[in-house]
Amino acid sequence: MPQSVIDDLVLRANGGEAPSEDAEEEAGDLAAPVNLPSKLRGEVVVVIGVGGMGELIARRQGTGKRLLIADFSQDALDRVRTALRGDGYDVTDRKVDVSSRESMAALAAEAAALGPVFQVIHTAGLSPVQASAAAITAVDLVGVANMLEEFAAVVEAGGAGLVISSMAGYGIDLTQQDEEALANDDPASLAQLPFISALTDPGAAYGYAKRGNILRVEAASVAWGRRGARVNSISPGVIATPLGQQELNGEHGDVMRAMIESSGAGRLGTPNDIADAAAFLLGPTASFITGTDLLVDGGVVGARSAS
Repeated sequence: MPQSVIDDLVLRANGGEAPSEDAEEEAGDLAAPVNLPSKLRGEVVVVIGVGGMGELIARRQGTGKRLLIADFSQDALDRVRTALRGDGYDVTDRKVDVSSRESMAALAAEAAALGPVFQVIHTAGLSPVQASAAAITAVDLVGVANMLEEFAAVVEAGGAGLVISSMAGYGIDLTQQDEEALANDDPASLAQLPFISALTDPGAAYGYAKRGNILRVEAASVAWGRRGARVNSISPGVIATPLGQQELNGEHGDVMRAMIESSGAGRLGTPNDIADAAAFLLGPTASFITGTDLLVDGGVVGARSAS
């Protein structure tokens, strides 16, 4: 096409006037890709618990964001922080004791100081092969309640929270009164509830704690919703992580293997199965999902209910 024709078309598009040099520069600026650093975008993703599951989810959710990772183990934090930074992530770490309301409040304050908090993922927890009933109650039950309370005050509109619970919570039968207490009582009083303080078996304490997680998330969705945010939980089945293998080799390993064999999927879950579910619940396609639990167990609970 002759240049004279091109010039005429440009003039018509600009109302008969040739575009100024300033306009051309502005158009060039608008056309150029804008790659703002995450500090300027301000999107903060918090991952509490940096075991295998936590690190994988941090990698999946933290790309292009400001990552704040937290754990009780400074050694674990050092290892994961170094690995993530080596792979180009913008990551800060903080040691946290999830069973302490003050420690969780300090973590939430640091997250808010880094920028708008858009995602909070709580993976921290102890299993029955790792700890006593009292420790499991403190970390798995009280710790989750502390997170839901403190981060409800700082999460941004459009944000989302996620708690990693367990299919063990589906085997617990509670009265309505006990369920209401787990869902709504002050976190500091949960360990003193009579039906909780009486637990001595770590497996039972784990089941009650995970049932409490599910109930707590349901109740917390109201407070999070007031800020325009969502919160959900995932209940994994037996996952092929070092901890999962430890449980399979433990006291109840034979029972767990039998449950897997009778399930619809007939296999162990993988960490990616959980990370995929987490990405869905934290993402925009789940914008109408809040206060619910997603059972990601390969059909173990369904098979048990049907038998």
